[in-house]
Amino acid sequence: MLVDSHCHIDLPEFSARLPQVFEDMQRNDVGCAVCIGVTLEDFPRIRMLSESNPAVFCTVGVHPENTDVTEPTVDELICLAGHPRVIGIGETGLDYYWHKDAPEWQRRRFRVHIQAAREVKKPLVIHNREATADMLRILEEERAKEIGGVLHCFTETWDVAQRALDLGFHISLSGIVTFKNAHVVKDVARRVPLDRLLVETDSPYLAPVPFRGKVNQPAYVKHVAEEIAALRDVSLDEIAVATTANFFRLFPLAKRSDRSDSNEK
Repeated sequence: MLVDSHCHIDLPEFSARLPQVFEDMQRNDVGCAVCIGVTLEDFPRIRMLSESNPAVFCTVGVHPENTDVTEPTVDELICLAGHPRVIGIGETGLDYYWHKDAPEWQRRRFRVHIQAAREVKKPLVIHNREATADMLRILEEERAKEIGGVLHCFTETWDVAQRALDLGFHISLSGIVTFKNAHVVKDVARRVPLDRLLVETDSPYLAPVPFRGKVNQPAYVKHVAEEIAALRDVSLDEIAVATTANFFRLFPLAKRSDRSDSNEK
C-alpha cells in the first residue's frame, strides 16, 4: 500500500470525477490520501470530503501564498483541528517567491500555526519557497521539534534536508523527483533516511513522468515511489512499506480509519 501524503482533491479539477479518482487509487494500491487545507474558507469542503470517504484525511491551515482570506488565530486553528479527521496543521510556512518583500505577516501567520500545532499535538505540513533560512529559524524559535511534521514537495539541497531532519521533520518527495533535470531532488531521494521519507502528489499539480503536464491525481504517487526505488536500487515494495509506515507513525490519528488499518502492510 502507498499513501499520498499531500493532495488537493477538493479543487474544481476533481469535482465531477471523484469516484474515478478513488477507483484509480484502489487500482494502484494507494490506500489513503491527505487533502490539505489552504484557507479557512475552504476548510468545510475539505472536512466534508474526509468525512464522506474513509480513504481521505485532511489538515487545517492557511497557505502562505494566500492573501485576502481569513487570518487564522491560534484558538481557531485549535478548535478546527479538534475534528477527528484532521490529522495535521497546515499547509503553512513561508513563500518569498510570490511575496518577494518577505512580509512580516507571513512570519506571524507561520508562528500562529506552529503554536496551534504544539497545543493540539498534531504535526505540521510545511511549505517553503525561497525562504529556507527564515523557515528553519522560525521552526527552531517556536520549538516545532516538539511536534514535528513534514516539509512537503521538498526541492532543497541535502544540507537543508539534514537540518530539517535534525529538527525532527520528515521529507516528502513529489512528482518533481521524476523530472529529468531534477538532480538536487534525486540526490536527496537517494540519501534521506528511509524511516523519514514520505511520498506525495500535490495533485492536481506537478504530475510525474509519464503524465507530466497533465492533471495530477493521488493514484500517480506510485510513479513517485517507483522513481525513488530506482534511485535507491531497491524494490517498489520496500519504498511502499517504509513510506506508509512513516506516514502512520507521523500522523497516528490516521490509524483510526478502518480502511487504512485494513490495508496497511
